[in-house]
Amino acid sequence: MANVSYRKERIDRGIKARTDDIFAIASLQETLYLLFPRLLLIVPLVVFPLLQGIIGAYWETVFLIALVVTLLALSWDLLASVGLVSLGQALFYGVGGYFTAFLSNYLGLPPLISIPLATVSGASVCTLLLYPVLRLRGVYFGLITFAIPLLLMRTIEATKILGGTEGISGLAPLPGLTVELYVMVAIAFVGVFGLRRLIDTDYGLVLRAIRDNDRSVEAGGINVPWYKAQAVFIAALPATFAGAFIAHHYQVVGMSAFALDYSVLPLTAVVIGGPGSFAGALLGAFVLVPLSETLRQFGTLRVVIYSVILLIFVVGLPEGIFRFAQRKYQQFERLVPMEEVAKE
Repeated sequence: MANVSYRKERIDRGIKARTDDIFAIASLQETLYLLFPRLLLIVPLVVFPLLQGIIGAYWETVFLIALVVTLLALSWDLLASVGLVSLGQALFYGVGGYFTAFLSNYLGLPPLISIPLATVSGASVCTLLLYPVLRLRGVYFGLITFAIPLLLMRTIEATKILGGTEGISGLAPLPGLTVELYVMVAIAFVGVFGLRRLIDTDYGLVLRAIRDNDRSVEAGGINVPWYKAQAVFIAALPATFAGAFIAHHYQVVGMSAFALDYSVLPLTAVVIGGPGSFAGALLGAFVLVPLSETLRQFGTLRVVIYSVILLIFVVGLPEGIFRFAQRKYQQFERLVPMEEVAKE
């Protein structure tokens, strides 16, 4: 006797195959197919700030922190897209916070002006700080970015500048938690969709080519350090904005703005969500931050748990949750009969 063996075959859905390069939608069903994952991302973020009476201010604050980590993770993801693996997102976050504190307290500027100014000026300063080391590759660049926030912390502590260990307090408050959440949600949307569009342009193609083989790009006559500097500036913008915004939320900024958590959390969020997708950074942040709050009782042991989670995803699901879900959504599987195999 003979039996039939089957193999599993993965096939792209028709709408996916037709919309890889151009949008060719044939029906309302396919329109809904394209809109569903986007609405699944957008609707919860828009609705959640309205639920304060149900979930309470505490979890809305957790939601705000998740948005902060999202912006830091977007910053990390763009740097990684250029081949710059950063271990110091706290640098951007802390510089943004201190800049807005200086502009608010010493120059008397309102948050509506100080936050945008701190975002741009902080990103510019961070770019100047990192420009001399942009030629470094791999772990060497990461080690420098890891060391700079620690160096700034010790400098502030030793010299007592910018308020020393007590920081700068009394910053102008923001209108309210609901308004803050919607502002951060809007910035997160701009970051996710804007960076996804940027990386798909010709400019983004150059950035990805630099990541893959910067020597070949340089041999083609392109100024690689200049492109890397532009990428650092663009990547710093969401992170410095997050630092400036949260400084006004808490009305204080201190050395804790350079804490290790602001470097570890974004990296872990991107790995969980899926590197290179930007939407994965948002998804990873909203998985990690609530989990982090749940693990708060473990104190500094949380960093160890983050490392274990990071290891699990690197080994078990390196593409991240978003890439995995995207692949499953865009494909279907079926069993295909193979040639009959004689039964022994």
